[in-house]
Amino acid sequence: MRKLIEYDHLSIDGKMSGDAWWAGQQKVVPDEDHFAYQLGLLSSAVGLVLGRVTYEGFAQTWPTLTGDVADKINSLPKYVASTTLAGTTWNAEVLAGDAVEAVARLKEAGDGTLVKYGNGPFSRALVEAGLLDELHLSISPFVAGSGESLLAGLGTTAMDLTKVTEIGNGTVVLTYRPSR
Repeated sequence: MRKLIEYDHLSIDGKMSGDAWWAGQQKVVPDEDHFAYQLGLLSSAVGLVLGRVTYEGFAQTWPTLTGDVADKINSLPKYVASTTLAGTTWNAEVLAGDAVEAVARLKEAGDGTLVKYGNGPFSRALVEAGLLDELHLSISPFVAGSGESLLAGLGTTAMDLTKVTEIGNGTVVLTYRPSR
């Protein structure tokens, strides 16, 4: 069975989007350690799972980039949760039917890892369905002050901290597994 890992960037105050978040995030310059962490995360990946908004943003940016991380991300199949997307490019397909059920089928379809980037209602639904195996939170050293919170609207969900990784420039990645 495949493992589903979600990777999210957050500010110290737990924000993941918004104008203040982007302004703070741009001050955190990725270095070799950041890229090495991403390569490690993607090393066993057999596909990426994305919501529509993340897919659209990634599809505009990643195909124009080069390097080990970009090459890996660009080469992987992408599975997109959307009820409105008319078509895809960039080695992607829209998940047919109910997206949560489609991810459950993807997990059953073999070995390796599915890496999910982005956050929102789709992420909450995957956690609520018990499909998330690990949550990697990259905490950047700034306070956004405003913006969307991670997994907003999710009920109480116990997680176990399994690893803390320092990846440079004051950023740490906290790895959690849902308590089962």
